[in-house]
Amino acid sequence: MSDQNQTPEPNQENGDNLAEAALNEAEEALKAAAEAIESERENLDANSEENGAEAADTEAETEADPLAQAQARVKELEEELARANAEYYNLNQQYNGYVRRAKADIPGHKDAGRADILTALVPVFDDIYAAQNHEELTGPFAAIVKKLTDTLGSAAQFTMFGEAGEAFDPQVHEALMAEEKAEVTEPVVAQVLQPGFKMGEKVLRPARVIVHNPA
Repeated sequence: MSDQNQTPEPNQENGDNLAEAALNEAEEALKAAAEAIESERENLDANSEENGAEAADTEAETEADPLAQAQARVKELEEELARANAEYYNLNQQYNGYVRRAKADIPGHKDAGRADILTALVPVFDDIYAAQNHEELTGPFAAIVKKLTDTLGSAAQFTMFGEAGEAFDPQVHEALMAEEKAEVTEPVVAQVLQPGFKMGEKVLRPARVIVHNPA
């Protein structure tokens, strides 16, 4: 009776077979998973290389654009510099020409200034000449006049000219009156009414005279 109530023991061989089948299935699943992972990794690497190449091309293009822009800007600046150098050269030439002309004109300006001053003094010397002719230029005043004329003569080559009897020269004489005389063979200065004045060879005022012409 006791033999009838005992639970039958499982078949050992069947259990082993089930365990082995489960292990095989697990190995297959792991192998499939590994293959899938490897395949995905290869796909990722391929995509990464492709994306890297595209990114490199894009980066090269991106870098090429600023480089081209920089080169164009450098060319523009070089052209601007060339124009600026040309303008500076022209301006410098104009300035140098101005300086040369200004230096060349300095003596002329100085002479013109002296001539203006001496011309302004001509009426004063007309009065001095008239006083001399009337023998009124005496004493200290005569000494002052002599010192003045000597100083102007040495400093500015200021001279008074015009003598009776000299040949009439329209370049330095101004005839206020003219008379015909049989004794002369050419126009001569008969009388000096007002002397002429020079600064060097420049006539400040011609001598004002009476002229005798041949009859």
